[in-house]
Amino acid sequence: MNKGSLFKELFTNIKTTGAITFSSKPLVNKMLSFADFSGAKIIVEMGGGDGSITHGILQRMDEDATLLVFEISENFCENLKKRFATKNVEIICDSAENLDKYLDGRKADLILSSLPFSLIPQPSRNLIYQKSSECLRPDGSFIQICYSYLLKFQFSSYFKEIRTTFTFRNFPPVFIMVCNV
Repeated sequence: MNKGSLFKELFTNIKTTGAITFSSKPLVNKMLSFADFSGAKIIVEMGGGDGSITHGILQRMDEDATLLVFEISENFCENLKKRFATKNVEIICDSAENLDKYLDGRKADLILSSLPFSLIPQPSRNLIYQKSSECLRPDGSFIQICYSYLLKFQFSSYFKEIRTTFTFRNFPPVFIMVCNV
């Protein structure tokens, strides 16, 4: 799938992609700078999109780590499967609401998300928050990029510690929230 097709998918499904453009390289680098990849064996990405963040994760994760990438767009999933056809990357064309089913009792060391929570219905959103906090190792991190600072108050029901930063090096500028259980 070429960049033009990816942009068409982005705009065609704005309610599920929740973005007007893909994550910039400076945003990906800043987001991933808060993740401790050293020794992380199970990594989850929620909202694989065009693979910008996926690519950054693969550059940083250990060779024996496993990356589960959740994406609900079939077109994005097909692109991700072609682009990241390696044994330690699993592209999952399903909602992050079903995170626990794919972990099979394992706990994630890191959960990295670009899900558009402001556009996700409240019951689904709460279920994703709940499953994320339950499926995260006690010393793990849930890292979210978002356009609204108000999401911090929703995360606080599921995560004990939340640190927030902001970056202008993306269009539009975004918040990065680092959450721990």
